[in-house]
Amino acid sequence: AQLVESGGGVVQAGGSLRLSCAASGPTFSNYYRGWFRQAPGREREFIARIDRSGLTTRYADSVKGRFAISRDNARNTVYLQMNSLKPEDTAVYYCAAGPSSYYLEAGRPEYWGQGTQVTVSS
Repeated sequence: AQLVESGGGVVQAGGSLRLSCAASGPTFSNYYRGWFRQAPGREREFIARIDRSGLTTRYADSVKGRFAISRDNARNTVYLQMNSLKPEDTAVYYCAAGPSSYYLEAGRPEYWGQGTQVTVSS
């Protein structure tokens, strides 16, 4: 089983990107899914998660109102729509999956993706 992110790249401040995280292997439809990011010299930080049904989401204050997480269980894929991007959003973005929202948000999910770079230029 693995998670594979895509959609990263370079964008100007104020622009948008959509990240995708496709899961292969055992079905992840029963798992909480989330996104983290890690900027150079900083710890990996939680930014968003979504429950199994896709009805409940939670965001870090730093991205609330600008980012939106969603999921398509038929495709085993979770998305992160990022709008109004700022230079401080520059980081490697990681998707995560696990059976517990508590452990996922604490940075201890069952699965991690390999990461995708997002660079926001000023």
